[in-house]
Amino acid sequence: MSVSGEVPSPLYRALFETAPDAMIVVARDGRIVLANPQAARLFGYALEELAGQPVELLMPEQVRGRHHAHRTGYMERPRERPMGAGQELVGRRRDGGQFPVEIALSPINSGTETLFAASIRDISETLRQRQALARARFDTYAAQIGQLALQTGDFEKLGEKISVLMRDALQARAVGIVLFQSPHARMLGNAVDGTDEDIVEKVCAALDLGPGNCPAEPDVWLRDAAHAAVWSRAGIGGGRILPILDHDRTLGALIVLSSAPWRADRDTDHFLSMVTNVLATAALRHHAQEQLAHSQRLEAVGHLTGGIAHDFNNLLTIVSGNLQLLEDLAERDPVANDAVTRALRAVGRGAELTRKLLAFARRQRLSPDAVAPADLLLELGRMLERTLGETIQVQIDCPAELPAVFADPVQLEGALLNLALNARDAMPRGGRLSISARQHRIEETGEGAELPVGRYVRFTIADTGVGMPPDVLARAFEPFFTTKESGKGSGLGLSMVYGFVKQSGGQLLAQSQLGYGTQMNLILPLAPSGAVRPETVQTMPGPRGNQTVLVVEDEPEVRGIAVAFLRALGYAVHEAGDAEQALQHLRDDSSIALLFSDVVLGGSTNGIELAHAARALRPTLPVLLTSGYELGSTDTPHEFPLLRKPYRREELASASHAALRRS
Repeated sequence: MSVSGEVPSPLYRALFETAPDAMIVVARDGRIVLANPQAARLFGYALEELAGQPVELLMPEQVRGRHHAHRTGYMERPRERPMGAGQELVGRRRDGGQFPVEIALSPINSGTETLFAASIRDISETLRQRQALARARFDTYAAQIGQLALQTGDFEKLGEKISVLMRDALQARAVGIVLFQSPHARMLGNAVDGTDEDIVEKVCAALDLGPGNCPAEPDVWLRDAAHAAVWSRAGIGGGRILPILDHDRTLGALIVLSSAPWRADRDTDHFLSMVTNVLATAALRHHAQEQLAHSQRLEAVGHLTGGIAHDFNNLLTIVSGNLQLLEDLAERDPVANDAVTRALRAVGRGAELTRKLLAFARRQRLSPDAVAPADLLLELGRMLERTLGETIQVQIDCPAELPAVFADPVQLEGALLNLALNARDAMPRGGRLSISARQHRIEETGEGAELPVGRYVRFTIADTGVGMPPDVLARAFEPFFTTKESGKGSGLGLSMVYGFVKQSGGQLLAQSQLGYGTQMNLILPLAPSGAVRPETVQTMPGPRGNQTVLVVEDEPEVRGIAVAFLRALGYAVHEAGDAEQALQHLRDDSSIALLFSDVVLGGSTNGIELAHAARALRPTLPVLLTSGYELGSTDTPHEFPLLRKPYRREELASASHAALRRS
């Protein structure tokens, strides 16, 4: 029936009142002029109660103002809109209850004015069915994505496959997976339904996505007026950008783009959340696997270089020893004496090279102490400002109250200086070098973590230089690897720093991107309370001797040098090639006053074990050890002093005399 008093023709009246959908007719001013019984029943009103009411009565209060503006615009340019073509709207019943509706609109010319007919359908059941289908579809795709994550070892391929599945599951225009690698983003997967294959890259570039810039609020980026033209040209009507998180750290972003406005619901949000969790887990696993492979490769290279350095030091000992013996013969021949001197200097350079190799192999002797980061960086900053030149701006940032680290102060300063000089070389036209120190706490040992739970200090050395591509960054810590011109770098600088940090119980991390600079993070443990530097044996020039020394060395030529040196110093010498022969000498000859042994011996007994066995036979016997390795404090007991190969005759004299005096 008519609620306005106007009566249509019987046929149209019958059609209007028996239509299955709720129907209303609205005047240009927004008043309801006609409604059928289904409309009254759907909204909970009597027909006469709807007479003359504004159509906004049938809507929630929060949308009435917005709908009034939309209605006014529609009536200015009326057009037919079939059911389902518009947005999903919400109706409001008389009792305040709300329900989803779809509305079809059509202008009607009554002869005197234009009216507007609206057909309204409650789609609650349709939505429930649609959500059930979507939930089933999401569950199917979620299972496929989870299975892929478990079975796909190639992280790059995993990203590509997940982006394709996500595009299909969400029926999206495009899906992209972006990883944040300081300071910018890298595309992992990109699936586009259409011809504009770089649409995701356009969004990333327009928003400058990165670790510190990832909009978490849904659609906030779409409402950015500054980029509205970009979205319009790209045909983007909606979408989501979700951060891929590891606790509070942003690893990357999942980008979903649609041509139509984005319709969010709980099932879609749950599916997206599940995928971001899978991606975060996969990213962390991939990083852990890369770190493990890198560590294992460096460990293998470290073992190899350590062995090479030991053998090389033995060769240097032979060369150096024979040159020193020639020194005495060449004293009266200036030309020969000069040649011997130059050769000895070359031996010294060779010894320095092996020291660097041993530093990488983590076999150098360290003297750890409590080091105050603020004092260290203050002094380092002054040095760098004087030496780096005016084109490099040096920034030092370290809280004065930062706790001390436990490390060899000389080696730590050298490591930081090495990193600073590398940064300088990466900025040939000048730039900014930032060195900072902060407390660093590891709360839990996660997958791939190299350091135990505890408190540390993180030194960060960052530059604005040319940066490194991924293939160079992956090999940055390998010994002899360098990108510098021949003769301008040994390739041992970063490997020495890496070895020192690992030997000190810390970790060295590198981040770099071509064109955006490099950041090195050097993490070291805090100094324990009451930390003191262990005593080291200092060798001073000593007098000649007349006691008997037992020399134990499995390399005959190296043994021959030691025997010649000691005899030239006035000692009587016995020699042995292994521990068994040495112990037999000790049993047979009580005049032996000093055991001088290499640490690495042929056979089943090494020099340290020999020293203990000798002390078991003769508890007060002085022992002096030598090695081509730089043994750490855990490898060499403090009661046995160590003489590093290659050594000079004066160093052997001093060390032998000191060992005899200590007894």
